[in-house]
This record gives sequence, structure tokens and C-alpha cells, in this order.
Amino acid sequence: MTVLEASETPGRMRTRVARFDVSGRKLLLPLMTPFGTRFLAAGFRAFGVPAEVMETYKGLAYGREFTSGKECFPCQVTLGDILYHLEKEKERLGSEFSADRYVYFLPESDGPCRFGMYNKYQRLILDRFPEYRDIPITYLSTQDAYAVAGLLPAHRARYFRRLAYVSAIIGDVMDRIVWRVRPYEWRRGMTDEFMEVSARAMERLIEEVGNRRDFRALYRLLEDVASTARTFIDPRKPRRPRIGIVGEIYLRTHPDSNQDIIRRVEDFGGEVVDASIGEWINFVSYEHSRKLKRRCRLAWRRGDREAFRKAFRKLVVQEVENAWQRWRQNEVYRVVRRRLDIEPDHSIRSIERFLDRGRHFNFDVGTEAALSIGGALAYLHEGFNGIINVFPFTCMPSTMCSAVLKPILHEKRVPYLDAPYDGSYQPNREAALRTFIYQARQHQAAQGNGRDTP
Repeated sequence: MTVLEASETPGRMRTRVARFDVSGRKLLLPLMTPFGTRFLAAGFRAFGVPAEVMETYKGLAYGREFTSGKECFPCQVTLGDILYHLEKEKERLGSEFSADRYVYFLPESDGPCRFGMYNKYQRLILDRFPEYRDIPITYLSTQDAYAVAGLLPAHRARYFRRLAYVSAIIGDVMDRIVWRVRPYEWRRGMTDEFMEVSARAMERLIEEVGNRRDFRALYRLLEDVASTARTFIDPRKPRRPRIGIVGEIYLRTHPDSNQDIIRRVEDFGGEVVDASIGEWINFVSYEHSRKLKRRCRLAWRRGDREAFRKAFRKLVVQEVENAWQRWRQNEVYRVVRRRLDIEPDHSIRSIERFLDRGRHFNFDVGTEAALSIGGALAYLHEGFNGIINVFPFTCMPSTMCSAVLKPILHEKRVPYLDAPYDGSYQPNREAALRTFIYQARQHQAAQGNGRDTP
């Protein structure tokens, strides 16, 4: 980088990593969840934004080339995805390729998680390529509970966020349909085949009705999916030990990055429930309310009435939003649970209660560790037979989670497994998973819940 370019960097971090109206440009989304990311892209398209989910994991060599290894694994994967996608676009379009036709979407988080800095870091990498300097990076942030103001015109942003939230919950529920049915399917592969067809139908329907927020139409399709998927269950197969997955949000939901751990657990004889995206969004909203309450208390103690009124107004708006999210989430799950007994999601208040008033951990510390520890203990309360903690190698919140959960679950004789990933293939991972599932079966037998029908 030249001296002139180096001097431009601070300004570009403000102007080329920002929230701005993405209308009229192709929005590039990195894949995270099998269904949810696709539904988010469909939601953008419903509001007139030509969004596309990029192919994933094919550009990992690019991600590794431009990182040092000190970054957590999601940075390598997402950087590889965008570089690979842009390279393919250059090959496809030739001289007509122009970076300013695209916008790269990479959310961020506040707090100690390193991922909050990766859209800035990836800005530096993209700027090394003259042909990519004009592609801006936009984001949503946990700092304001994923407010979408700025990405779309103000009169549309509020409605898009609501569609995006419902689409995320639908993605969670479709994941849970797969995990409930696939271990017991009559013919191997039939669940995945059907759910892929269903996902495409849901994408088309979101594009068609999302702009007018016809959630009932989405629910009807979802209910039909659950009704059909239920018929795939072979009632002769005994109920398997249930395994709860917690951990870092990207690694536990991105099958390529975690080497398809859910399918591996199923292959070895388990039934899996992974922590949901909705759980994370609700946690972020809940945390935002906690921050606003602290601002209210501080302004009241200082006697600053104006600051108190501003914080209180924002708190009321956020609390209404939180209530709306709980209502919509419960509504989606009720629709499906009428047809298929998928596992309900955890409420954030229940997760906080399982932390035992800070004895195990505290929401004041924040990070995903609070969710993972509370969520694992909720799984335990619900009779699960084992817990897996999936995370990037060196992830600080997940390391804290491991340190807290291991002694608790050891004392309660519940199988526990740490599953860190950095893209390498460890020869003992399969043996560890097989041993873990064997222990989970023993736990199931000891609890007397191995006789349940599928």
C-alpha cells in the first residue's frame, strides 16, 4: 500500500464500511445457515434489493492467504467467500465487471468478540485489489439491536426488519423439522430432498408476499411442510439420544465450517437440536433493553431529565419490539408444533434464570457465553442426553463457556464435548464423536427415556 493509500484508510473506514441505501445494487450475503440466509436474501428481494447468497467455502484458500491465522475462523471463511465470488464475477463479465454494482453485507457485533472488526479488516483486504476498491461494505450491528435504518428508505426499513425477523424464525423452524425427521426417515436422503424443494418454494413466496407482510401465507406453506415431513418418520425406529448444540453463532450454524457436525452426530446415532438464530436475535434485543434501562437509571440519579426522557422513550420502543418478536416467534412455532413435535425454542428470560442469578455466569458479562451456558443448562432441564460446544479455535466466549460447563455437566454425569474448528481435519474427531454418542446412549438408558417412539 502506498503512503497516499495509507493516509486514505481512516476515511474509507467511515465511508466504505457504513450503512447506506442498498437499493439498486446487488447485495452479496455470505451463507451462514442452510435456510435462514436464503430467506433473508429473499426478503431483501421482496423489497426491491437484488440480493444474492454467495457460494461458500470454495474460496477458503483465499481467506487463508490474506489472514494470519490469529483471526477466528469465520473471518477466513467469509473473506474467502467474497474474494471467490468476485473472482468468478470477473471471469463471467470480463470487461463489463464493475465493483460499484455490488454491496458486500457483513454484520458486526459490539463487545469483545473479534468478529466486530472483521468488516473493517476485510475492507483493508479488498482495497489491496484496485478492481475491488469500489465495492462498499454494509452491515447490521448488535450495538443497536440490528436496526436496519439506513439500508432501506426510512418508510420501508421498519417493515423489512419485521419480515427479516419472521424469515429468520421460519428458517430456524425448518432446520428443526430436518433435525426431528431426518434421523428416522424411511429412506436415506428423502428429508433433505423434500426440504430443499420446500426451501425454494418458501424463497419464492417470501419474494411474492414479503413486501406486504402476508405472514399467514408463509405460515400456511410452513404448516404444509411440517405435515408432509411428519410422514417421513419410520415409527419402528426407537427414539435416539437427544444432543443439544451450543457455541459460537457462525460455526454452529455453518455446516461446512463445522464439518457437518449435525449430520455426523446423526450418522453415529444421535438426534440433534442446535441453538437457533432467533435465540441470538432475541438475546441482542434483550441486551439492548438492559442497556437502555441502565441509561435511564444513570440519568435519573444524575437528575438529567432530558437524558432520562430520551432513554425512556427508546426503552419503550425496544420493549414493544421485544414483545412483538416473542409473539411472532411463538406464533411460528405453534403453527408447526400442531403438525410435528419439534423442540420449542428457549426464551431469553428462561436462559437467564438457568444462570442461577449469576452463580454460573451473568448477562452483565455478555457475549455468546451467556447464551451457551444458559442454553446448555436449559437442554439439561429438558432431558437432553449430551451437550456439544461448537466454536472457532481460540474463541474467547466459547472457551469461557467450556470452563463453566465442564465441571457442572461432569457433576451431573451428562456427556459433554468441546468441538473447536479452524478448517483442519483432526484424525481423532470421529472417534471423539463416536465415544460421545455412546456415552449419550448410556445416559438415555439410565434416565429411562430410551423407549420413546420416534
